[in-house]
Amino acid sequence: MKVFVKNQYNKPLMPTTPRKARILLKSGKAEVVQRLPFTIKLLYPTGNATQDITLGIDTGFLNIGFSAVSDKEELISGEVKLLGGMPGRNEERAMYRRNRRGRLWHRKPGFDVNTNREGWLAPSIKHKLDSHIRFINKITDILPITKIVIEVANFDIQKIKNPDIKGRQYQEGEQKGYENLRAYILHRDNYRCQNPDCKNKQAQPELHVHHIQYRINGGPDRPDNLITLCSKCHTPKNHKGFLLTWKQKVRGFKDATFMNTVKWKLVEILKENHAVDVTYGYLTKEKRQAMELEKTHANDAFCIANGMNQVRHNPYEIRQIRRNNRSLSTFHDAKYIDSRDKSLKTGTELYSGRTTRNKQLNTENLRKYRQQRITKGKLVIRKNHYPVQPMDLVNYNGNLYYVMGTHSYGKRVILKDQIKKSGISVNSLKVEIIKHGKGFCWVDTSIPC
Repeated sequence: MKVFVKNQYNKPLMPTTPRKARILLKSGKAEVVQRLPFTIKLLYPTGNATQDITLGIDTGFLNIGFSAVSDKEELISGEVKLLGGMPGRNEERAMYRRNRRGRLWHRKPGFDVNTNREGWLAPSIKHKLDSHIRFINKITDILPITKIVIEVANFDIQKIKNPDIKGRQYQEGEQKGYENLRAYILHRDNYRCQNPDCKNKQAQPELHVHHIQYRINGGPDRPDNLITLCSKCHTPKNHKGFLLTWKQKVRGFKDATFMNTVKWKLVEILKENHAVDVTYGYLTKEKRQAMELEKTHANDAFCIANGMNQVRHNPYEIRQIRRNNRSLSTFHDAKYIDSRDKSLKTGTELYSGRTTRNKQLNTENLRKYRQQRITKGKLVIRKNHYPVQPMDLVNYNGNLYYVMGTHSYGKRVILKDQIKKSGISVNSLKVEIIKHGKGFCWVDTSIPC
C-alpha cells in the first residue's frame, strides 16, 4: 500500500512508501492527516513535481469502481458500495412536508416550481450523481490526477434507433403525443380494468395506473411495468394473485436509467476542473478479457484507466454510510396476527380499505382478518444521540473493532467479532473512538466488519 502525501498548502504530491513516511513522521517533518487511506502532510517547503496519473471510474447505480494508474504502477484502486434506500427516505420526507403544509394553509408547494428548473434531476438520481462527484473529489484531493476516464454506458437504446439523437430528443421517444404516461397506459389498456376476475359492476369505475413490480423494489416507470386496474382491484392482495404472471415479464433497468440520465451530466461537471475522457463498456470488457482479469469493479476501472502491465496493489473497500438521521420522531405500526395464514402483519397491511370520504369506492375491508394484537402502535420521540454509532472504528483493550450498534440506551456497545456473529457487548465508557464511520467509510480489511 502507498502512503499519500500533501505539501504545506494541502496540494497532493506523488505518494511515497510506508518506510519513508515513518522517517518523516519520526523526524517531525510531517503529520498525519487521515488514517484510511493513510495520508500525511509535509511541514517543510518542497517542490511540486508530479507524474501523469490517469483515474479510471467505473460508474454505476450501486457501486463505483476506481483505479489511479501511473506509467509504472497502480497507485490506488477499490470499490465503493453506494448508499441505497433513497426513494423511500424521500417519500417519508414528502409525507412530513405534506403534514406541515396541511397545518399551514398559506404555505405553497414548491415541488412544481423546483421541477421546472433547467437541468433538474429527481432527488434520488441527484444523490447518486453527487455521490460520484464527491468521491472523485476525494481521490483528486490525495493524488495529482491529470486525466479522468469515465465509462459512460454499455449501450444506448434510443441511439440504436436514431444515431443522431442528442439533448432533449431523449425525452421525445415513442410516448410523445400523449398528455402524460398515465394517459398512455389508459389508452393502451382501452380504459378497462385488466384483472380477468374483476367484480366491479360500476358503469364508469374509477381507474388507477398501477405498478406491477413495486417501485421500492426497483420497479421502473416503463409502460411494460404499468397496468390499468379499477379501485376495487388495486389492492396488495392481487400482488399474490394474477399479477404474479405479469411480474415475471418485467425486467428492471433502474441502473441503466441512471446511466442514461446522468452520464453526460457527470462528464460536464468534471470537465470544469479536470481533463475528462469517456469510454464504453464493450471496450472495457475486451481489454479485461485480453488481460485475463476477473470481473470486478476495480479491475474494470483499471482497464478504463488504460492499465497494462503496472504493478498492482490490494483494492480498498469503501462503504457509503448515512451521515445523519434528522427525524425527531418515528412511528412504529401496530402488529397483528393474520387469521388467514397466521403470519404477522402491520395495521397498514390489514386496513379498512376506505379510500375516500365522499364516494363509496372502497376496496376490501381487511380488518376482519386481524386476530390478536401483538404490539401497539406508538410514536417514538428521539431524545438522545449516542456518541458511538454503527461502523465507527473504536479501540477496546488495545484492539481495533468496528461497531455494530448500541443497546441499553447507549450504555453498552456491540463490537463486531470474527468468532461471535452476534458481536460482543462492552461498556461504552471503555471504548475509544478512533474514526467515525460516516460518509465514505474506508474499511480496514484486517479488522472484521
